[in-house]
Amino acid sequence: MALTYSIDIPLGSKMPDFELKDPFGNLYKSDELYGEKGLLVVFTCNHCPYAIAVWPRLIRLSQYAKQLGINTVAINPNIHPNYPDDAPEKMIEKIKEWGIPFPYLVDETQEVAKLFKAQCTPDIYLFDKQHKLVYHGRIDDNWQDETKVTREELKEAITNLAEGKPIDPVQYPSMGCSIKWRD
Repeated sequence: MALTYSIDIPLGSKMPDFELKDPFGNLYKSDELYGEKGLLVVFTCNHCPYAIAVWPRLIRLSQYAKQLGINTVAINPNIHPNYPDDAPEKMIEKIKEWGIPFPYLVDETQEVAKLFKAQCTPDIYLFDKQHKLVYHGRIDDNWQDETKVTREELKEAITNLAEGKPIDPVQYPSMGCSIKWRD
C-alpha cells in the first residue's frame, strides 16, 4: 500500500467528458450525471484502507449534496488482475453491502482516471454547473478517525457551491493508496 497524495490541479479546470459503465452494464455519460448545481466525482475502490475509511462519509455527503442539487459519481480505476477485490463483481457486492446510492462506475481502461490526473483512492473533485473545478482535496482533516474530525472541507465546499458563496482556495490534497496502474 503506497501512500499517495492527489496532485494540484488548477481550480477552474474543465471536467473531462467521459462515458463509463457501472458493474451492471449500464452506461453513464458525464453530462447526464450533473445535478442542478454541480457534480462530485470521486475516484475510489473497494480494497484501499483510506477509501474504506471514508466510504461511509462519502455516502452521507452524497445524500447531503443531492438535497442541495449536486450529484455524486464514484469511479473505480483499479480494474487490474492483481487486485481482484476491486473487480466489477466485487463492486456489485459493495454497492449492496454499503448501500451506495449513486453510480459507482468501472474505469476498465484507466483512461478516465488519466484524463482527470487522478493519483490515489480516494481522489476527490467537485465541479460547478459550468463543469469547472471548484474543489480538489480531501473529505476532512482526519481520514482515520471520524470522531476526531475538526474540519469537513468537502462539506464546506459543497455547501458554499450550492449557496453561491466563494469556496476556500486553500485546499489540502486527498491521500490514499496509489491507483494500481496497468502500465
